Amino acid sequence: MNEFGPPAEDAATRIARVRRELALLAKRSEARIVATHRDRPCKWWPGTVKSAVSDMTFTEAGAWHFVVERLEAGEVLEEVVLRKPPGKLGYVMKVRVDPAHELIYIKLQLGAGKVIGRSFHYSQTDYDDD
Repeated sequence: MNEFGPPAEDAATRIARVRRELALLAKRSEARIVATHRDRPCKWWPGTVKSAVSDMTFTEAGAWHFVVERLEAGEVLEEVVLRKPPGKLGYVMKVRVDPAHELIYIKLQLGAGKVIGRSFHYSQTDYDDD
């Protein structure tokens, strides 16, 4: 503890906490948001991404279940600073579920008791920086 309060979290502790919070919120349909705004662009396109399990495209609910599965499995989660809204934090997973399938780019953002789905699509440089 320092004179200003408790010590700051280290990066690994913060990511572990965020991972748990994202997974908890993503399990609850009422806590999920997917909506595009001028200040918060969204490229949440599960219907364009094939599941390695069924070889069919993801449904909206299936995409969220996949997100939870990957978070709970310990998929690498990278903290990024968003351009829109400026300075806010986002969390990115780049998932390859099978060598025959393309890399899936998933970006999430935490809101007030909500998880915001910002990206769910095949990884392409044009789309990854949203």
